[in-house]
Amino acid sequence: MIMTKQEFLVSVNLREQTLEFWLERRWLIPDDSAPEVRFSECDIARAVLIQDLQRDFGVNEAGIDLILHLVDQLHGARQALSLLRESPPFK
Repeated sequence: MIMTKQEFLVSVNLREQTLEFWLERRWLIPDDSAPEVRFSECDIARAVLIQDLQRDFGVNEAGIDLILHLVDQLHGARQALSLLRESPPFK
């Protein structure tokens, strides 16, 4: 599901100032190919993760930077492994 900025703010109970900060930090990178920025379900999941890290675990900004970087690396490694499994074997 793709949503507008306002729909995203409501769905994750987030203030616009906070979202702007997260966008500056590149903690969220929504689709900006359309005239209006659009958010996906992945953006919602990432926002909820950030909120959990801050609220439940007390992780600071540097910690969130690191955690999100590691999560992104993990997803990249999973994607590469999946592509490798789908490719024909070398002879």
